[in-house]
Amino acid sequence: MKAILTIILLVLSNTFMTLAWYGHLKFKEMKWFENLPLLGIIAISWGIAFFEYCLMVPANRLGFKGNGGPFTLVELKV
Repeated sequence: MKAILTIILLVLSNTFMTLAWYGHLKFKEMKWFENLPLLGIIAISWGIAFFEYCLMVPANRLGFKGNGGPFTLVELKV
């Protein structure tokens, strides 16, 4: 069960980060984004990273052999 949950969380994390990575290129086309100050852009970037880490960190903790999971550290990072 830990293996399946780990894989699901990592797939969701990677999917979210891919969409965020390429989606931010589209932000430039949005009118409201052009008027954001630097702190607003930084807050959006940190928000994207926060939600990605909310999926990735539990997946790595659940899946790591040292915590009772089925995967080695190398397997989790590949």
